[in-house]
Amino acid sequence: MGTFLLLTANLFAVGGELAAATGEGGFSLNTNILDTNLINLAIIITVLIVFGRKVVGSTLKSRRENIESAIKSAEQKVAETAAKLKEAQQKLEQAQAEAQRIKQTAESNAQSAKDAILAQSVVDIQRMQEAGAADLNSDLERAIAQLRQKVVVQALQKVEGELNGGISDDAQQVLIDRSIAQLGGEI
Repeated sequence: MGTFLLLTANLFAVGGELAAATGEGGFSLNTNILDTNLINLAIIITVLIVFGRKVVGSTLKSRRENIESAIKSAEQKVAETAAKLKEAQQKLEQAQAEAQRIKQTAESNAQSAKDAILAQSVVDIQRMQEAGAADLNSDLERAIAQLRQKVVVQALQKVEGELNGGISDDAQQVLIDRSIAQLGGEI
């Protein structure tokens, strides 16, 4: 393209020189072929067309190949990006499913732990109640035993007091008869 402009500029320069040499002002047509360099111009234009076509063609072909490779590269990147996006979405779905599974497992474990704690607390309360009842029963039995001891001690003191004071014969006979009756004998 630059060569064509250079040739055009040379053509106008040659035309300007010819006009100045003739001394006439303006534009006129010179019919002398050798003087006007028409042959030279025809040769240069022919060379430009023959060899320039190859250069321009190879440049355009190179440009076309670059564009095609850029398009293919872009398409490849789009395909790779789409594949990576699809893979990332699958990983996201897997992660969400795993999170849901972990959440359900945690809820299940929490419910199991809650049930176990409630069951253990029921057992502990029942054991405490039984221990309290056993302590109460043992305290009651101890109190009853102490009362019996006191009653026996008082009864023995009373009996000793009566024995020391003397028992009448009639009271002795009644006491002996009663003891024999309790043993199973008859009077």
